[in-house]
Formats: sequence, structure tokens, C-alpha cells
Amino acid sequence: MTTDIREQAQALYEEGNLYRKQQQWSLALNAYEQAANLDPASPAVHARQMLQQIMDYRCKEYYNP
Repeated sequence: MTTDIREQAQALYEEGNLYRKQQQWSLALNAYEQAANLDPASPAVHARQMLQQIMDYRCKEYYNP
């Protein structure tokens, strides 16, 4: 893997972090996904998994009368 690809993956990971801080969830997930596709060892893989788990969480008590 070339340095350019790692740098691109790192830049996308950081972009994802910015989107996450701005609560732009879909943009953050997309940036993390792109980074993970470029570099499977990128921290974006873990960040995407964590964000997806947060978005998938559903408190059943809120939906049952």
C-alpha cells in the first residue's frame, strides 16, 4: 500500500470525525467507509462500526405503551 493511499484514508477519517462532531451522521459514515475501503487497517473501520452501533440502538421502552 502506498503512502498516498494511507494519507487519503487518514484525511477521510479526519473528515468523518469532523462530520460526526457536527452531527452529520450519514456524511461521517460515508467518509469512514471510503477510508476503510482504501486502508483496512485505518481507525475509520472501528469508528464506522461504533457510529453504526449508536445509530442502530433502539430503546424498546420508548416504543411500547
